Amino acid sequence: MELRDEVLREMVLLRERTPDVSGSIACSVDGLTIASDLTGGNVEQTAALSAALLALSKRMAILAGKGALEETLISGTAGFAAFYAAGPTIVLTVLADPGTNLGLLRLEGRKTAASVAAIASRK
Repeated sequence: MELRDEVLREMVLLRERTPDVSGSIACSVDGLTIASDLTGGNVEQTAALSAALLALSKRMAILAGKGALEETLISGTAGFAAFYAAGPTIVLTVLADPGTNLGLLRLEGRKTAASVAAIASRK
C-alpha cells in the first residue's frame, strides 16, 4: 500500500474516533500534500502554511525553553486547527468544529500523528 493511502486511512480513523473533527491534511515539512481528508478549501495553501507554522512553532518552543514541540493549537470563532509533527518529515493538521472536546482532540491528534510517523518510517 502506498504512503498516501496508509496515511489517509489513519486520517479517516481519526475522524471516526473524534466526531467533531471536520478534516485533516498530512504534508511534508516542505509543504507538499501527502494526503488530505479536507472537504473544500485550498489544500495546497493549507499544506504550505501548516509546514511553515510547524517550523515556527518548533523554533519558538526551543527559544522559550519549553522543550520539544508537542502541538500547536489555533482557536478561532469557527473552531480549531491543531498541528502535530508526525515524525521528522510530516506535518499533520487537524481541523475541528466549535465546542470540540479539546482533551479528546489532543489525545487522538497525537495518536494519529504517531501512527503516521510509524507509517512514514517504514516507507
